[in-house]
Amino acid sequence: MVKHSVDPDAPDEPYLAFWRERHLCTLTTLRPDGSPHVVPVGVTYDPGARLARVITSGASAKASHVLAAGHEGARVAVCQVDGRRWATLEGRARVRTEPERVAEAERRYAERYERTPRPNPARVVIEIEVERALGHG
Repeated sequence: MVKHSVDPDAPDEPYLAFWRERHLCTLTTLRPDGSPHVVPVGVTYDPGARLARVITSGASAKASHVLAAGHEGARVAVCQVDGRRWATLEGRARVRTEPERVAEAERRYAERYERTPRPNPARVVIEIEVERALGHG
């Protein structure tokens, strides 16, 4: 059996480099009935803080699913794929509305995706406390 686990406290450089490359990702949240809701998103990964960030509108379904989980946060996963290479981050997500947190997420998004996100006064950031990292490549 091939081991695909990555130490979230010490990911190797190829894994980190993959998360710096420009890739469309998916975010999986759970609907109230427990079924998965999978949507394309831009994700940034801050391994030092063990945080992944997704910017979105506060009225989005993904934000609603995370908010519905309450203060403990929602179990979520973000994933990216490029051919045979793939990487997944799993953890607890919370919606953050503080302007400084949203601005930091926007800055990181602009850096990774090489474009400034369009203005959105309803923007929030979904912060994922990374508990598990997986990948191959």
